[in-house]
Amino acid sequence: MIVRKATILAHSAVPQIPSILLGTTLRPRTTGEYRTLQSKHDILFRTLGTSFGLAYLPIAPGTWGSLPGVAIFLIITYTAAAVTHTVWIALALIVVSFLCLVLSPWAERYWAMKDPGLYVLDEVAGFLVTVLLFRTPDPILTAVWAFILTRAMDILKPPPVRHLERLPSGWGILLDDVVASLYAAALLHLMARTLPAHLFGGSPVGLFW
Repeated sequence: MIVRKATILAHSAVPQIPSILLGTTLRPRTTGEYRTLQSKHDILFRTLGTSFGLAYLPIAPGTWGSLPGVAIFLIITYTAAAVTHTVWIALALIVVSFLCLVLSPWAERYWAMKDPGLYVLDEVAGFLVTVLLFRTPDPILTAVWAFILTRAMDILKPPPVRHLERLPSGWGILLDDVVASLYAAALLHLMARTLPAHLFGGSPVGLFW
């Protein structure tokens, strides 16, 4: 009886963190991730937020997690009429950005930290911003260059990118990647106009070009 009571007391001493979903309770793990009762909502949100689990791959979760953005871009360019590419990319960006903003409060509670590294919808949105503003006639070369420069700007965080991270909740998570991608797109246009055209597969196009 004494042992049982001690076990109950020890169990009740574990910090309880209220979930925003279905009134479930979160219990901390040593990894910093939080384990819920595994509601369907949590499983779905975690799947979306980690880019279908790609963010769990080692070393660079943001890099792996941005790959669905590349897939979305290539699907659009190879299946839709060229004159509609800008529209489809913009629609995809709106959807991903909306999901990023809506799920960000859940993500910060689930992983118990601000802008958790495993939450990578902002990286997907960032890549889509770059290819919305910069494309060439060669989709593969566009994807390669956009991927490299988008990730580089996200890592380097030129001003005011790092400052934007301080914005509340989802806005801080999303807008730093968006502004970093504006740098990436501008730099890609500059490079495409100064380096040999064959490196990019032709003259650049984009939202305004």
